[in-house]
Amino acid sequence: GAMAGDTVRYTISSLIVIVIGFILGFRPETGAFGVLASLVVASAACSTGDGDATAPSSPDDTAVAAGSAPTTLGAGWTRPACDRPPADPPAATAVAGIECDHDVISFDGTSIRAHWFPHPDATAQDPAATVLMGPGWRLPGDTGAEAVTRSSPVGIGSLQAAGFNVLTWDPRGVGESGGTSSMVDDPDAEGRDVQVLLDWVAAQPEVRLDDEGDPRAGMVGGSYGGGIALVTAASDCRVDALVPVASSYSLVASLYPSETPKTSWGTLFVEAAEPGTVDPHVLSAIESSMAEGTISDEDVAWLAAQDPGELIGDVEVPTLIVQGTVDTLFTLDEGVDSYHALRDDGVPVSMLWYCGGHGTCLTDPGDEARVDDAAVAWLQHWVLDDDTIDLGPAVEVIDQHGRTYAFDDYPVPTGTELTATGAGTLSLVADGGSGPAVAPLGVEDDPLREVLLPYTPGRAEHAVEVAVPTPDDSVLVLGEPLLRLRYSGITPDSSRPSRVYAQLVDETTGLVLGNQVTPVPVTLDGRHHTVTLPLELVAYATEPGGDLTLQIVATAAGYPQLSPTGEIRIDEIGITLPVAADVTPAGAP
Repeated sequence: GAMAGDTVRYTISSLIVIVIGFILGFRPETGAFGVLASLVVASAACSTGDGDATAPSSPDDTAVAAGSAPTTLGAGWTRPACDRPPADPPAATAVAGIECDHDVISFDGTSIRAHWFPHPDATAQDPAATVLMGPGWRLPGDTGAEAVTRSSPVGIGSLQAAGFNVLTWDPRGVGESGGTSSMVDDPDAEGRDVQVLLDWVAAQPEVRLDDEGDPRAGMVGGSYGGGIALVTAASDCRVDALVPVASSYSLVASLYPSETPKTSWGTLFVEAAEPGTVDPHVLSAIESSMAEGTISDEDVAWLAAQDPGELIGDVEVPTLIVQGTVDTLFTLDEGVDSYHALRDDGVPVSMLWYCGGHGTCLTDPGDEARVDDAAVAWLQHWVLDDDTIDLGPAVEVIDQHGRTYAFDDYPVPTGTELTATGAGTLSLVADGGSGPAVAPLGVEDDPLREVLLPYTPGRAEHAVEVAVPTPDDSVLVLGEPLLRLRYSGITPDSSRPSRVYAQLVDETTGLVLGNQVTPVPVTLDGRHHTVTLPLELVAYATEPGGDLTLQIVATAAGYPQLSPTGEIRIDEIGITLPVAADVTPAGAP
């Protein structure tokens, strides 16, 4: 792609960096400098669009002073009072020759490169609220005004047009910032960096304040950027609303489901990092997963300590959870867990699903502006106190045809389930397993898709299959299918655990539903065993005459082959698919 007029020659190493950047928050005009030495591009100029931004919101009676009575907004929600004492503005230096850039000195002396885009009409007399937008893993802060990506839904220009100042930044150890990014959204490192950036924002004359040192501010970001939004809001009451996109709730559940490592994603992340900038626990986990198919208890404990979910109980501000239906790293259940945690604490929360995230959309994405529109509306409503902004449904999901469905909560009311049974014997061989996926004809060309497809589940040639009957009328399969296996099997002695994998295939398209495959732990000692577990969340509309197939396979794209040889005899297979009751897609008669 073109990046600020520069043409990138794609090498294997640069493709890895570009695909990770594009998925996790890369904007083509920004440039992915500082990731691998083999990729050299120029960063876009610090532009703010073409002057079509609207006037900023003025301070009004809804501004909350620290320690004062909180203000009631919207449908009865009360913004908590923020009694955080003001901090002295951090030392900062304007970067010569780049109007928007400043080097801000963080809590430990590390220089953090900030990119500041004040609203063009904001002044000290008529200040604007601010949005902080975090980047994806190993990427510098955005500096392009218009483009949006799969995981970062809003551009600087869109936010300014909505009435906001915008701050982006290069996380420590990335781009022009100092330090070492050995942590994963660590609240004691990257989290404290963002708190210092909030101190700096509060000192800018064009910034709307709720009180001294307390800017009216929201946060948005994809993947790593979404995680840092949750981490910051959990520890700093100055953050007023959040839109985390394609973020995790549990890194252990995401990277080590059923104690099965996602080796492809782990390897890609390490390859995208500069030597010496990745925590030793990450390297240890990758090496162990490749060699033994497991991760040590110590490394699992370290991952658990980085979970945003550990802190989400401290988040008290309105949050729009955006999660991707084809995300194979942070799957839909990560968004559901975050949604439930906030909802159960009484925090205003909504959830929106889209065909994106850490994965490739091989079906109709629908209205690709809906995430951008929803994110901007959320920030306008909760940060600008604009009760006239319609927030839409509490939960909005999307099917493989790009059709959306609205619900009041999740999980949704269910109708008659789809069920099927079967049996079969599976040889545990490497060939013919799930993936790589093949893009169907008619899917819009994407130069990065070919990089992702080898790691994307696809219809297996070697599998035990169970046909799943579908009704004559279309229904929406929505939720976690439930799998039950009664089996026995043998495999040669091995230090590796045994796994098979389960996936659902749409026979009309040949695609795996949502690109999702689920590892199934099995014990192959010659005895009979039973295992029951939920498969990954899916949203799929059946069609009259369409067929679904459950496949049990020996290997899967993105996972290690844990049972190198042997056989598993499955005497009973049961699959149950949840169906949403009485739903009609938006816009349908």
